[in-house]
Amino acid sequence: MSPSSSDARPPAAGQAPPEYRTPAAAGSSEAGSEAGSGAESEPGRRRSSTGENGRSRRLTYPPAPEPLPLPVMDNHTHLDFHDGLVEVDPAAALDAAERVGVAGAVQVGCDLESSRFTVAAIERDPRLLGAVAIHPNEAVRYAARGELDAALAEIEALAAHPRVRAIGETGLDYFRTPREDAGPQHTSFRRHLDLACRLGKALQIHDRDAHDDVVAILRSAPEPPAVVFHSFSGDGELARLCNDRGWYMSFSGTVSFGNADAQREALRVARPELLLVETDAPFLTPHPHRGRPNASYLVPYTVRSMATTRGTELAELCAVLRENTERVYGTWAADEDASPAVPAT
Repeated sequence: MSPSSSDARPPAAGQAPPEYRTPAAAGSSEAGSEAGSGAESEPGRRRSSTGENGRSRRLTYPPAPEPLPLPVMDNHTHLDFHDGLVEVDPAAALDAAERVGVAGAVQVGCDLESSRFTVAAIERDPRLLGAVAIHPNEAVRYAARGELDAALAEIEALAAHPRVRAIGETGLDYFRTPREDAGPQHTSFRRHLDLACRLGKALQIHDRDAHDDVVAILRSAPEPPAVVFHSFSGDGELARLCNDRGWYMSFSGTVSFGNADAQREALRVARPELLLVETDAPFLTPHPHRGRPNASYLVPYTVRSMATTRGTELAELCAVLRENTERVYGTWAADEDASPAVPAT
């Protein structure tokens, strides 16, 4: 752990955690705009300094929130993906998260490199569990090189690790890949779905502009023990379907955005036993820090937004989120083997 792990006190109001503070010498190079919405950078595991709207983002990390009354877990993060003006190693990132009531995280792979990173990370720090997969957009790239079968074979080998508790993120993305070019995504999604079923592990779904086809594929095959819609982007109609099917809905910082009325409707509709929370860090930083670098220590902003939207006491929601997360992934205990996910009833 980093030296700061011995100090359980949160940072002073208005300050980022010490692990994330920008050296004064670097401050002058900061971009000045907070615009942006979690744009993906090109491969290389560093987020672009501009948002999807082409505007420069503000690159300092946001101030730490007030600690949560009960600990929760970040259900989806990318510790290998760097952003901002400082680079923070996984142990220090988890130290900062612990101080505000985020006790652990699920580190998620999107390609072979990041999935290998995931397995190495979960072996070093008991506050991490893992998920491994080929992201739908990466599936198109692997297929174009004739490497998709080999990549999926390695994912299966990595997924055998007892602390890899989910297959993901996999699914469909018609935002970056036109539907007519998404054949490899469909192939990859079905293969990941089959793998999750065979290994008895949860499935983390990336669903962007592809709700109908994602649902159709899920309905066409046996289901794994738990299905999680990562960074849930649907509306009340999709949430009602998830309620009926027992599929989990993981909400990221997007649910706090001003233009996210449909997601807030879904959040109000969702059965409480199907709710999860995540960052998708370094993307999708919650309001009021949208566009800035994201990290697990910022989960409390999203949890508080969720509690307000649902009209739920904060401590009650924290307890529900923790219970749901451990139902999907098992416990984080360092001496415990993988626990099968249990569907919500």
